Amino acid sequence: MLFALFYVIAITVLVLHFTGFLARHNVEWLVLVLAAAVFPAVIYL
Repeated sequence: MLFALFYVIAITVLVLHFTGFLARHNVEWLVLVLAAAVFPAVIYL
């Protein structure tokens, strides 16, 4: 369940990033938070 929720949040953040919404509202750091959240999964897999 949490895995699916993570995917929904990740897709939403990426869509907002590529549409420019995050940059306009100065929350571009959410992309970095998303990358840091994915990093441990990459190490363990």
